Order: sequence, then C-alpha cells, then structure tokens
Amino acid sequence: MQIIFDNINYTYSGGTAFERHALKNINLTIQKGEFIGLIGHTGSGKSTLIQHMNGLIKATSGHIYFNGQDIYDRTYKLKDLRSRVGLVFQYPEHQLFETTIFKDVNFGPRNLGLDKIEADLRTFEALKMVGLGEDYLDASPFELSGGQKRRVAIAGVLAMKPEVLILDEPTAGLDPRGRDEILDQIAQLHEESSITIILVSHSMEDVANYVDRLLVMNKGELAIDQPTKEVFARYKELEAMNLAAPPVTYVMNALKNKGFRVPSDITTIEDAKHEILRLFRK
Repeated sequence: MQIIFDNINYTYSGGTAFERHALKNINLTIQKGEFIGLIGHTGSGKSTLIQHMNGLIKATSGHIYFNGQDIYDRTYKLKDLRSRVGLVFQYPEHQLFETTIFKDVNFGPRNLGLDKIEADLRTFEALKMVGLGEDYLDASPFELSGGQKRRVAIAGVLAMKPEVLILDEPTAGLDPRGRDEILDQIAQLHEESSITIILVSHSMEDVANYVDRLLVMNKGELAIDQPTKEVFARYKELEAMNLAAPPVTYVMNALKNKGFRVPSDITTIEDAKHEILRLFRK
C-alpha cells in the first residue's frame, strides 16, 4: 500500500471574495505500515489534507495515487478507496446513527456487500479490538461515554478492514486514563497488523509517545516531514508556527544548557527518566 500526493493544491471558494488556499503544493508519500503523526495549528490544513486521502475532498489541482492508481481517474471507484482508507472523525457523533452498537459497527461491512455471517464476524472482531465486549452489543451508541463512543466509531471503520486508518483527534475531551487506553489500543493494533495509521493530534505528548514520523502543516504547506525526534529537536521552528515540543524536551534542553550531558532530542518521560538516572549513577 502506498499513498502519493503529487503537487496537491486545494482552494476553498475559488474565484470569490472568500477564496482561501487550504493546501499548497503538497508532495507526500505514505508507505504501508507506517505510524505517522500529523500536527499543525488550527487552520493549518490538517483536516483538509486527511479528507483528500480517501477522496472526501477533490484537489483543485494535482494528483493522488493509491497503490499506483490515480484516484482522480474517471474509471477509479472512490467507494473502493473509502473502504480501504478509513477515516474516524474528531466527533464520533458524526459517524454514529444506528439504534444499537452492533448495528452501527455492522453497517460498514454489510454496505460492502458481504454476506451476513462474514459481516457479523467482522463486527464482533472489531468490537473486541477496541475493548467492547458482548455487554455492549444491544446498547445505544448515544448512551455511551465520550471514550466509548470513540471506540465504537473506530470499530465501525475497523470492521471494513481498511489498509489505512486515519484518526482525527481521537482523544479530544477524554480524561488521561481514557486517552491512554485509546492510544494504547491503537498502538497495539498497529503492532499486530500491517495497517498504516495516521494520527492527527494537538497533543505533542501523544505523538511523541506513539508515532515514528511526524508531518507538520503550516498555512496550508507541509512545513516539516521527519522522524518524530528530529522534528521536536527543531522546537524553535515549531514555536514560530504556534506549536511546541513536549514539555520534557524543554526540561532536557534546560539541563543541557546548565552543563549536564544529556541528549537534547528526548521527547518522552520514559526516555528522560533513563537519562537522568544514568547521570546519577555516574
């Protein structure tokens, strides 16, 4: 699986007084099995970018290729693309509509034309993957907590067995425990399968803890595309884009400026703990 953005541009309300260039000359390649983070200030183009990945928005100019095929070719079936590139929106209520959790998750595979047995098996498997057991099958999705609603929305996409899973702010509004549970399950899913995951987040700690590669959007442009540690080492540039590195990165840089021999690219508390203990042992 490979997604290629070839000089993608997108303009809202083109030719009017409200014209706004949301994406500018985006060139990007996403390989199978990557765990990618996507960050940027509000209005930077993050949501517009991910909605291009499964064809919800069509570029004003440029081409997008999925497994070597141009998704803008007139013969290309966007329905097939959307079953292979699953998008979980920031607000799960936008994806929940059935009367029970089982029916909601079951809708996707049934819509693919699968027989009842296969669709039901996928539904049970997807709910298990997100930690929802049989006790929830007949419950209304609208009576759940925020974290549980997100699990159902994710399960609904997983039941379609996508090759790419895009998560737009999956932990927004959750308490720390709920946030960690959701992200741990996503990380486990990535580890146990070959699925590509793209995590959109405002939390620098979340992307530092989980993703391997980080895309930084700024004013519609792909400003940075590097391994996560290398991106946060450029925290001065991030600050100029109204972003920041994780707090622990600032702590380690402060220690280094005080003369302590510690790496300046530390991004997680666990790594910082090991480095500080190493200093004391010396």
